[in-house]
Amino acid sequence: MNYPVWYVPTFGGGLLIALVAIVHVFVSHFAVGGGLYLVMAERKALREKDQSVLDFVKKHTKFFMLLTMVFGGLTGVAIWFVISLIHPAATSLLIHTFVFGWAAEWVFFLVEIIALFIYFYTFGKMDDRTHQTIGWIYFGAAWMSLFLITGIIDFMLTPGAWVTNGNFWSGFFNPTFWPSLFFRSFMSFMLAGCYGFLTATFLEDEVTRHKMIRYSGIWALVSLLFSVPSGWWYMSVLPDKARTLVVGGSPTIATAVKVGAFSMALLAGLVIALILLNPKARIRSMTVIVMIAAMGYMGAFEWTREAARRPYIVNEVMYSNGILKKDVERINREGFLKNAKWVQHKEVTEVNQLEAGKELFLHQCFVCHSLGGMNNDIINRTKNMSFNAMRKYLATIHEKRYFMPPFVGNDSELEALAAYITAGIHKKTLIEDNAAAGDRGKLLYDENCAACHTADSIKPKMAGWSRDKVRKALDNLPALNPAMSDYNAPPADKDAMAGYLFGLNNPDVAAPSKVVGATLFEDNCAACHSLDQIKPKMTGWSMEKVRASLDKLPALNSAMPDYNGTPAEKDAMADYISKQLGGAK
Repeated sequence: MNYPVWYVPTFGGGLLIALVAIVHVFVSHFAVGGGLYLVMAERKALREKDQSVLDFVKKHTKFFMLLTMVFGGLTGVAIWFVISLIHPAATSLLIHTFVFGWAAEWVFFLVEIIALFIYFYTFGKMDDRTHQTIGWIYFGAAWMSLFLITGIIDFMLTPGAWVTNGNFWSGFFNPTFWPSLFFRSFMSFMLAGCYGFLTATFLEDEVTRHKMIRYSGIWALVSLLFSVPSGWWYMSVLPDKARTLVVGGSPTIATAVKVGAFSMALLAGLVIALILLNPKARIRSMTVIVMIAAMGYMGAFEWTREAARRPYIVNEVMYSNGILKKDVERINREGFLKNAKWVQHKEVTEVNQLEAGKELFLHQCFVCHSLGGMNNDIINRTKNMSFNAMRKYLATIHEKRYFMPPFVGNDSELEALAAYITAGIHKKTLIEDNAAAGDRGKLLYDENCAACHTADSIKPKMAGWSRDKVRKALDNLPALNPAMSDYNAPPADKDAMAGYLFGLNNPDVAAPSKVVGATLFEDNCAACHSLDQIKPKMTGWSMEKVRASLDKLPALNSAMPDYNGTPAEKDAMADYISKQLGGAK
């Protein structure tokens, strides 16, 4: 909130960062592993006195230099450009916390550049021992860059003791530093082997081509195997909430994990069965698939690591929208707009409600949600929610969806954001429908469920379900889908929602959305007693007690007949009576 927002509605911030960062990650890790690959391949050629392999290493070095130094350098600058626009607060925090770490990394990067240029341009012009020493210097500097960046990047997921002591070393050697360093090192070596596959397929000499493809295959396979236990180690030290997201609490991560597992299996299978054992499979198209599988494996890890931080950009310190966790209570009390530096409206009025709501959306939501784009499209995700449902959803959004930050601001600002999403984006009315009192099941569904799935999308999945089965499902939603949290509502609320959901596939059965409590009371009760007459007798009754009484009216008064309404009608009437009494909803 201390920085302006770079507004690119269709793409959104998250997608732009992902596109640039993941590409750079592939190249930067290749820059590390490839350095070791070059030195070891040159050593192999010298030991075997094989000039054709040495010529291959020189050609591979040129490809390596162009990809890592030129393209890698461009994407590295692009990352700084994009994150400073999308996450300026987090970028500032990382720079100020690790300023000497970044400075050291840039020194090692400079050593990388100089060493690689010398290594390439002195190929065959320098004695072999000195030339290899230059190669080792390059690899050492590249690995030290990885060492330093790993400490800073993993700080964002596990800041550890830094949260309390602010010490540089506590933040750098954070709980995930060592497992991440090992995992990334092995991934770097694996990528080096896969790139070796690719360039080796261009060799015209068949003997050398098969020799270097096999050599590269051993690199890729051994590195892949070592990456598995280090990845498991990494998982074991994740914070509990992050681990919950990784093992199924987040649909996004669940998809990434599946992609990663499939890519790893495909990569291992191709390397073993096709590249190492079957020379006829050593064709360029097959090595391209190997390369894609390797990128899928690593890309899944990077996506998972990024998503596991949610709702934070720096875990337990700064939310993904740049708001510091320690400031939330104060901002809720004083108001977000009052504290934001780059907004036009400092408070919400009847005149500026939609404009203020848009500013709140840009500062608190846009960093993760696009507007009509491919990534977390806010239009598609909120199209089924009314103003009232959106307002209530925003108030507890961090409870219903742990990986989303809480709304930060006062009540009028929360209503302004709800108004902008429903009226500003979807052009819906802000006037609450009076019929909602009797439409209780649908209202509850809109408030608690519609943000993730529409009624139409779950209707086919419940075809043939009895009302009792629907009701029992609401008591254990994680059993249906681990990504869903428990629905912590009173039994009467669950009864009402079950009636609505059951009615989706059973239109002949009256559901709460078909009835209005006030009408039902007038039709069935008002002839004998008005609300004013029964209010004193029901003072203090909860809605559950009101609902239960409608199932046994003769027990209250023998002169009253049974009320033979459907469960949905009883839910609606109980809701209406309870509200007239001022009881719990």
